Amino acid sequence: MLKSLLSILLSVLMAATPLFAAPADQTAGEVKALIPAASRNAQSVKVKDSLAWNDLLQTDAQGRLRAGLTDGSILSLGSNSELKVVQHDATSQQTAMELNYGKLRNQVVKITKPDGKYEVKTPNAVIGVIGTDFYVGYTGNQTTVICYVGKVAVTPAAGAKVLSTEHAAPNPSSASPNTVTLTAGQMVVIGPDVPPGGFQPSSTPTVVATASIQDTNVPNEPLSVGKVATHTLRNVLIGVGVAAGVGVGLGVAETRGGTAPNPGPAR
Repeated sequence: MLKSLLSILLSVLMAATPLFAAPADQTAGEVKALIPAASRNAQSVKVKDSLAWNDLLQTDAQGRLRAGLTDGSILSLGSNSELKVVQHDATSQQTAMELNYGKLRNQVVKITKPDGKYEVKTPNAVIGVIGTDFYVGYTGNQTTVICYVGKVAVTPAAGAKVLSTEHAAPNPSSASPNTVTLTAGQMVVIGPDVPPGGFQPSSTPTVVATASIQDTNVPNEPLSVGKVATHTLRNVLIGVGVAAGVGVGLGVAETRGGTAPNPGPAR
C-alpha cells in the first residue's frame, strides 16, 4: 500500500515538474518608437511594449518600428516588413532573428562571448555579425545586405554556388566556404541567379546607403510616413566613402551646416 502511494506521489510530482520548471516568457527587449500601423503577434503594439522570444513583428505600407534589445542593440524595421524575434539572450549573447520580408537595420553591440552570436536569417541567406551596424532587406527573392560599420558574414542558403577561395571568409574553419565577408562600405545581393564566380562584395553606392537608412528611420515622435520622408530628405545627407588608410565613414550632415557623427537613432 505504501509503495503504491509513493508511486502515485512520484508520478504526480513528475507530471507537475514541467509546470514549475518551464521558464516564463523570455524578455527580448522593448518597443522604443513606431509609426502606426505596426503589430506584434497580429495585435496592435505601442511604445514601451515589451518583446519576448518568438514574437512576430509586422508593419504595413504606413508603418515602421524601432525596438531596443536587452543587450543594448537596436532594431529598426521598415515599412511592409515582417520580423520574428526567435531568440535574444543578453547574458549568453545568443540572438537569432528571421526577416521573412521587408527591410531591417541592426545596430549590434559588440559580442565578447567566445560562443556568442547574432544572426539574421532571410529565406535565402544567413547574416552573422560580431558587432556592427548593418542593413538587411528581402524582397523579390533577393537578400540585400549593407555593412555600415564593422564586419558582416553573409552565407547564401543551401544550393547557392560555392565562392572561389579568394572571395571566401578569411577563416575557413569558422565559416562556410559560401560565406561572403563584408566590411564597412560594402554590400552584397543574394538572389536566385548566381553570377559567375559566385556572390561577391561590392562598394555600396551612396544613394543606396542613404535610401537604406531612410527606409528604416523611425523618429521618436509619431509622424506620418510622408512627413518622415520629407524631414529626412530635407535634413539628412548620409555619405559613405572609402579613403586610403582611413576606411569608411558614415556622416550625418544637417543642411544648416551642423554635423553629427552618429547616424543611428536615439535609443
